Amino acid sequence: MNKIRKGDEVVVLTGKDRGRRGTVLRRVSDERLLVEGVNRVKKHMRPNPLKGEVGGIVEKEMPIHVSNVALFNHTTQKGDRVGIKVLEDGRKVRFFKSNGEMVDA
Repeated sequence: MNKIRKGDEVVVLTGKDRGRRGTVLRRVSDERLLVEGVNRVKKHMRPNPLKGEVGGIVEKEMPIHVSNVALFNHTTQKGDRVGIKVLEDGRKVRFFKSNGEMVDA
């Protein structure tokens, strides 16, 4: 079970975008995430008339390592660590380590 999933709101802990918040667009691999508005780079694109692509400078998001982000806790308004526990009915749920509040209802 992944501690950070698609659609979660995260805050960046380190790097040039430190402190910035965004939602996870997708998981690129087990260790890398694509976060909206974070780690944006300018890529020079060559035109391809067969595909109908125009050339120029395109700004896009690049993946960020999962260790550099933390799940955003709305009650404390900070990034927080996440744990996983098993309930009595056998379901696995995520919870915030600081206050024990469940992420998944």
